[in-house]
Order: sequence, then C-alpha cells, then structure tokens
Amino acid sequence: MPESISVKAASRGSLLARALSRAHWLAPPLGGLLALSFGREHAAGLAVVALAAFAALLWHTPLPTAGARARRGALLGLGFGLGWFAAGIWWLYISMAVYGGMPALLAGAAVLLFSLYLALYPALACALAAALAAPAGHGAWPLARGLGAALALAGAWTLGEVLRGTVFTGFPWLAVGYSQVGGPLAGVAPLLGGYGVGFVTVLVAGLLALASQLSLRGTAVAVALLLGVALGAARVGELRWTHADGAPLRVALLQGDVAQSQKFRPESLAPTLRLYGGWLDRLQADLILTPETALPVLPEELPPHYLDDLQRTLRSHGTDALVGIPLTRGADGYTNSVIGLGDARPYRYDKAHLVPFGEFIPYGFHWFVRLMNMPLGDFARGRLDQPSFEVRGRRIAPTICYEDLFGEQLAQRFAVPAQAPNVIANLTNLAWFGDTIALPQHLQIARMRSLEFQLPSIRATNTGVTAIIDARGRVTGQLAPYTAGVLLGSVQPAAGVTPYAWLAARLGYAPIVLLGLLALALAAAAARALPTIRD
Repeated sequence: MPESISVKAASRGSLLARALSRAHWLAPPLGGLLALSFGREHAAGLAVVALAAFAALLWHTPLPTAGARARRGALLGLGFGLGWFAAGIWWLYISMAVYGGMPALLAGAAVLLFSLYLALYPALACALAAALAAPAGHGAWPLARGLGAALALAGAWTLGEVLRGTVFTGFPWLAVGYSQVGGPLAGVAPLLGGYGVGFVTVLVAGLLALASQLSLRGTAVAVALLLGVALGAARVGELRWTHADGAPLRVALLQGDVAQSQKFRPESLAPTLRLYGGWLDRLQADLILTPETALPVLPEELPPHYLDDLQRTLRSHGTDALVGIPLTRGADGYTNSVIGLGDARPYRYDKAHLVPFGEFIPYGFHWFVRLMNMPLGDFARGRLDQPSFEVRGRRIAPTICYEDLFGEQLAQRFAVPAQAPNVIANLTNLAWFGDTIALPQHLQIARMRSLEFQLPSIRATNTGVTAIIDARGRVTGQLAPYTAGVLLGSVQPAAGVTPYAWLAARLGYAPIVLLGLLALALAAAAARALPTIRD
C-alpha cells in the first residue's frame, strides 16, 4: 500500500478517535435508533447501522489499560441501553398508569427504572467487549485484532442477552435478533435460534464498524466478510428441516376488541360472552382460536351450561376450539389457561411462563402491586412440557401471550420428535398496552418462533395483531388492530425438527452460551497472540 494512503487513513482514524472519545452523549440516541428497528417492516438494516455506529463509538478510544476501557465501555453501554429500552418499551407506562391505576409520575419512574435495570446487561457486555478490544495505537487497526474485537462484541452481547432473558424469570423483549425478522440474517434462526440471529447481527455490525478503522485493503476484506455472512445466512434460511404434513387446516381466529378498561367489569361479562359465544356457535372450521382470557371468569362463574352448550354445538359442526379462560388449581390456586372444546378429547393447557407483576408477584413487591388495579394477579405455573392439542391428527402447541418470547422453553415440546407440534397457536391480550408499537413488536416475536422451528403460527388476540404466519415466518393474513372480527384462512401443518429445536430441547440455553464463550475465547486469543500484525 502506498505510504501516503496509509498516512491519510491513520490521520482520519486519529481525528475520528478524538471526536468520538468525547461523544458519550451519542450513546443514548444510538440506542433509541436501535429501538426503532423493532416492530417495523424492512427496518432490519437500521439495527445493523445503529449497532455499527455504537461499535465505532465503543472502539474509538486511546485508553491504554483494559480496566480503563472496561469502565468507559460500561458507561457507553449503560447509556446505549437506557436509550434502547426507554424508547422501545415505553408502552409499559400505559399498562400501569392507564389501566393499572398507578399515579402517572410513579408509572413513568417505574418505566425509567426498569429501563435502567435492563441497560445493565449491555453495560456489562460492553465493558467486557471494550476490555478485550485493545486498540493498536492511534492508527489503523490490525485486521486480525479487529476481527477479534468484532467477535468479542458479538459474544459478550449475546451472553448479556441470554442473561437478560433468564435472570428473575427473564425479559427478552427487544432482543437484537428480533429486529432481523424479514431480513437475510434471520436465515440462521433454524440453526442458532433468535439469540443466534442476534449474535450474527452484532458480528456483522462489528465488521461494518471495523471497515472504518482499516486501510483500503482491510476495508475491502471487512466488507467482503460482511457480505459473505449476510449471503450465507440467507442461503442457510433456504434449507428446509420440516415438511408439509397432511391437508391444510381451516382456521378461524377471533379478535373481540374488548376494551381493557371494561374486560373484567361485571357489567361487561354478558356482552363478552355473547360475542365469543356467538362466534363459537356459528363458525365452522377445523380449529377456532380465541384470545387469552376471552372468557374472563372462572367456569363456575359462567351462566349455567354455557360451556356444555358450546361443546355440543362445536361437536355438531365437527369443529374444535381452543378457548382462553382462567381456571382453578386445587383449593385456592388459579391458572391462566386454555381449554379444548369440540370433537377432541378434554384438553387443558396452563400457562407456564408467567409475567412478573401481571401474573405473579415477586417476593417483596406486594406494595407495588397494591398501587395497581389488576385482577387475578397471582397465578400458578403450568409445566413446560405439556402435551399438544390434536386437531385432525395434527398437534397444535398453545402458548399464552408472553410465553412465545422464550424459544428455548417452547423447544421442550420437541424433545420427542414423534410428539413434536405441527402448528404453534398463540392466544394473547395486548390491550394492556394500547394501540402502540407493542403490537407489531409481538407479531415480530411470533414470526421468529416460526423461523426457529419452521412451523406455521396462528395468533388470536384481543386487540391485535391477529395473524396467520407460515413456516417461513411470513404473515399470510391478519386483521387490522383494534377492530372486532374473525380472520378466516388456512394453515399448512408441518412435521420435522430443526437443529435449533433438537439442541434446545436437550440442552436449553447451553449451545448459545457456548457460542458466546467461544467468540470471547477467540477474541482473547487474538488480543494476546497478534499484537504486532499489521494489514
């Protein structure tokens, strides 16, 4: 390479390093930019750009010691995470202040404090990644060391997201992999799952940031690697691990649009029962799916013979239904449940992964819940390996609302391939969060589950988004949010087990944790063994 080009590249790197070293304030806006990529079609590239810009901010530092770099990385990660989560889950305010009865100031503070807690995970990840990414002076980085830095960021970030998705029962909403649904990087989902998609996304973003640190030759290599990863992921996504199984099922997905402020009021019970009872009475399909707690009271609180009459009608039509309803367990326990009605034998599914504060009260937080006005706030848990509901010889795996964020837990139902589900069915109620970005964000999450398991998904929601998703994660039909109606369509059951499903069913989170640790080990090795290599 001509010396003049090398000097100019080094000079540009030094100027950019000095500018970015003083730009801590950029971290929260970049986190907010990342938040904009969730729940929006064709925004996968925005997540990569936001992460790449943040990686450049993280790596442009002249600090000589690992400890100093780690401290600065933690501060940058905390700021980035705060912007990311505050801009991405602000809708939690609605559930607390509008529907939960919490004072507005306290609800806003609760969202901010929760965002700050979630930001601790990217802060830890960035501290580790920055410590491993030792800069080679103020000039161009060695290519090998730059690749090590990208691996360090991807590995640390992924381990941070796994922790966020498991500690205190976990909150994996806005995991980076979800931003890629619909993009080429989501092609690795059947192999690595949603966290694996996040790993590849951060790695690609790191390579993009790396391009700004290298000489012309190094930039070309980084860009080539970036394109290779994206194209390779897209090709992997074309591999089919499942296949069509049997005839398509005719489905009817119900969306009642019952206002959350009225859902649990005694005077609203009769209209709600007439609405869903009327649909169940007259619709004819292979499977009817209602939203979560479509029948909002216990069976003994329903009008006499209500469920018996529905059962007879459904059987006369040759129709099966999965109906959301709370049930009792034992003398004083309650479950958020689904019951099966119609031709199939009696069926019950109890929600296994409960929402903190919404469905169970963490120890020491009863005072917080007393500030809110949410009924049935302390449920019992179901098992992770509950059987599927059979319709026309096909197995339907119910999940209730928030449960479909946990792919590794859903994978437990694939431990015995002969009993693996053929269709995923999610019953949910997002009316707690109003007409906000939470609805398309949750649809994006459901699409990731279809990509991971290469199975179709059907969703019946109270207010949206009620949808049919095929085994490639594509939405083939949906209802407009905040309208009452029925989505009629067909879904093609699929049989087979993806590599991700097979591994997660047996090893849980271990494969993705090992991938993150391997990336960190390679990054550490590069930092130690390649201190003098230049491009």
